[in-house]
Amino acid sequence: MNYPLLKQSAAEPIIQALGVTRTFGKGSGAVHALRGANLSISAGRLVALRGRSGSGKTTLLNMLGALDRPTEGAIYFMGKDVTVMSDKKRNELRRTQLGLIFQSFALVPYMSAYENVEFGLRIAGVPSSKYREYSEQALDFVGLKARIKHRPYEMSGGEQQRVAIARAIAHRPKLLLADEPTAELDSRMGLQVMKVFKDLVQQEGMTIVLTTHDPAIMEIVDQVYALEDGHIVEEG
Repeated sequence: MNYPLLKQSAAEPIIQALGVTRTFGKGSGAVHALRGANLSISAGRLVALRGRSGSGKTTLLNMLGALDRPTEGAIYFMGKDVTVMSDKKRNELRRTQLGLIFQSFALVPYMSAYENVEFGLRIAGVPSSKYREYSEQALDFVGLKARIKHRPYEMSGGEQQRVAIARAIAHRPKLLLADEPTAELDSRMGLQVMKVFKDLVQQEGMTIVLTTHDPAIMEIVDQVYALEDGHIVEEG
C-alpha cells in the first residue's frame, strides 16, 4: 500500500509546549491539571504520553490539539502560537492540519466504513473530487479495503478503531493525536492498531502523539513523556 501523505522535515519541532499550565476552578477549589509543562516533538516521530489517571496527559493532548487553551504558557504548531489564534483559526487548524482519535471510536453507526471516512473529508473541506480517492487510500492503508461497505456493528473493535484512524488520516494531516487508542481493545487488536501507527510514521513520515498507560506500547514508540501531577519528565 502506498498512501501518499505529505512528508515532513525533521529539522525543527512540529509541536511544542512551553510552560503550559492548565487550572480548573479558582481559589481553594482550584485543580492544577498541568503545571508548567514543556515538551518538544520532532516531525516523523511516534510519541507516547504516559501517566496514571489524573496525571494530566489527556489535558495536555487537548492543548496540543487546539481543543482547549492553557491558563498560562503557549503551544506552538509548526512555529505558530496556537494559543493566540482566534477560535475560527483554531477550528480551521484542527480540520485541515490535525487528525484526532478518541477512546470511543465515534463512528456514525448507520454509515459504512467508506461513508464514515468520506464524512470526515467533508468536514475537513477536501474537494469532493478527492473523496473517493482519499477515502479508499486511507482504508487501504489500514488494511480494510475489503470492508469498506461494512457498518460498525459488522466489525470487530480493532476494525472499528482502524476505520477511525482512516477517517483521521484521510485528509492528510501533519500531526495525528490519539487519546488511549488501544484502551478498549484486547492485546492482539491493540498491536494491530500500533502497527498501523508505526507504518504511518516509518512509511509516510507522519507525526503521532498518543496517550497510554499500556507498558507494551512503551517498547514500540520512539519517545516517551511521563506525566506526574501535571509535570512532564522525558524518558527517552
